[in-house]
Amino acid sequence: MPEPTPVLPEVLAQIRSVPVTEKPLIICDVDEVILHMTTHLEDYLNARDLVFLKYEYRLTGNIGGKSDRNPIGSDDVRRHLLTFFDEISHRQDMVPGADRALGALSDNWDIVLLTNLPGGHNKPVREKLLAGKGIPYPVLTNSGPKGGAVAALAAGRPGPVVFIDDSPTNHVSVSASLPASVQIQFIADDRFRQSVEKESHIDLLTGDWQETAAFISDILQGP
Repeated sequence: MPEPTPVLPEVLAQIRSVPVTEKPLIICDVDEVILHMTTHLEDYLNARDLVFLKYEYRLTGNIGGKSDRNPIGSDDVRRHLLTFFDEISHRQDMVPGADRALGALSDNWDIVLLTNLPGGHNKPVREKLLAGKGIPYPVLTNSGPKGGAVAALAAGRPGPVVFIDDSPTNHVSVSASLPASVQIQFIADDRFRQSVEKESHIDLLTGDWQETAAFISDILQGP
C-alpha cells in the first residue's frame, strides 16, 4: 500500500487562501476532465512528426517518431509538454457539459480545481480560460501525486469529499492520503479510458459529466 503523500509547501500556501465553508468539497482536476488535453496534444505531436505509441496513461516512453516509432527521452517529453502548454493553454476546448454540471453542483458543494502545472506554468492563462467558459472556481497548481494536497484541502471541512481526476497515479495517492474520499476517475478521451481498468478504490469510472453530476448529487441524498 502506498504511503500518504506530503503536501508541498508552495501548494499549502495556495490552499490557505481558499475560503473554508460548511459545504462538502469537490476537488477536480482540469486536463482531460474539464478541458480536453489528449486530442490537443495529439495534434501538437503530429505537427512535429511524433505520435502516442499506445493509448495508455504515461507520457515518458510513450511518445515516439511517427515513422520509426522510437520513444523520445524524458527531457524531450518535458520540453514538449511545456511548449505544448505555452501554445495551447489559452485555447483548450471544454469537455461537453463540464460547466453546467459544476454550476449545478456548486449550489451544494464547494469546488476547487487542483491541476498539475510544474511551477504554476501558465496558471493565469488557465484561470482566464476557465472563467471565460463559466468555470470560475479557485485554481490551485500542484506538482506530482495529489494525495497530500487533497488531504490538506479536506482538513477541517465537513464531509464528504469528492476527488475527480483522470490520472491513475493521482487516484492511488489520494486513496493512501484520504481513503474516506469518494474517487471519480474521469477520462474524456474514449481511447485512453478504455485502456484503464477500474481499481477497487475508484467509485466511478466515466467520461460523462451528466453521469458524474448525478452520481455526486446522490451522495448527499444518503441511502
